[in-house]
Amino acid sequence: MNSSAQPDWNCFARTNAAQRWRKQSAAMGRHMTEAIVEEAKVEPGMDVLDIACGTGEPAISIASLVQDRGRVVGVDISPEPLKLAAERARQRNLTNIEFQQADAHQLPFPDRSFDRISSRLGVMFFSELPKALSEMRRVLRPNGRIALLVWGPIDQPYFATTVLTVMKFLPGSKIPPGAGAMFQLGTPGILTRLLKNAGFRDAEDHLRKVEWSWPGPPEEVWEYFQQLTVPFRSLLESIPEEKRKAVNQAVLNEIRKYYDGEQVNFTAIACIGTGTC
Repeated sequence: MNSSAQPDWNCFARTNAAQRWRKQSAAMGRHMTEAIVEEAKVEPGMDVLDIACGTGEPAISIASLVQDRGRVVGVDISPEPLKLAAERARQRNLTNIEFQQADAHQLPFPDRSFDRISSRLGVMFFSELPKALSEMRRVLRPNGRIALLVWGPIDQPYFATTVLTVMKFLPGSKIPPGAGAMFQLGTPGILTRLLKNAGFRDAEDHLRKVEWSWPGPPEEVWEYFQQLTVPFRSLLESIPEEKRKAVNQAVLNEIRKYYDGEQVNFTAIACIGTGTC
């Protein structure tokens, strides 16, 4: 998470793109958010920490569940996405949520501060995940629950139609190291082992398929992917200019296979790990 190889989630272009596509992105990720909230077993009155919250989910959804008697803190290493998260919370008139910049490897909270910890599509990038998990356990209260959601295998529609299609035009190309990290925890059993090693009880993980649909045409999906999926940026920038038109056409042809005239109906495969303090 604080590694020099860490993707630049705070870059200006990505922040602007996140703002531009915020409604479509929220719609696409809604079912994944619902999945981790369900796995976290959040109840009214709880104190919840959402780690690597980015532009605000699932922290914002959780804030509605814990109600006024509860409290949600969303943290992220990058400050710019947190500004968007705070604005989204204000728009929803949520007063039981706050966002702050923090490193998961050194959380700025006392021991036993929270009843639940969640993290959606974040922990794959932590430079020292065992250390971060130890910190999460430290700030959880006895019998507190952790729920972590990461990407499953790369061979699923969102990535197969985009980056895997691109790679067919680039002989000898490889997934960039930062992008490869996205899928390093997606094999069942890995999160279970890491959680057990960090001292969590009843640790387990499983794959879960959810809807991952974009409410718009294929052209938007491809533009969004190029602007927001930072770990693949070096690969996309390596496309020779003379091949770019053919690559774009091939990607759009693959995405159109999932398009019903109104939205692109992908599914996503995530791996969800849970444990108890």
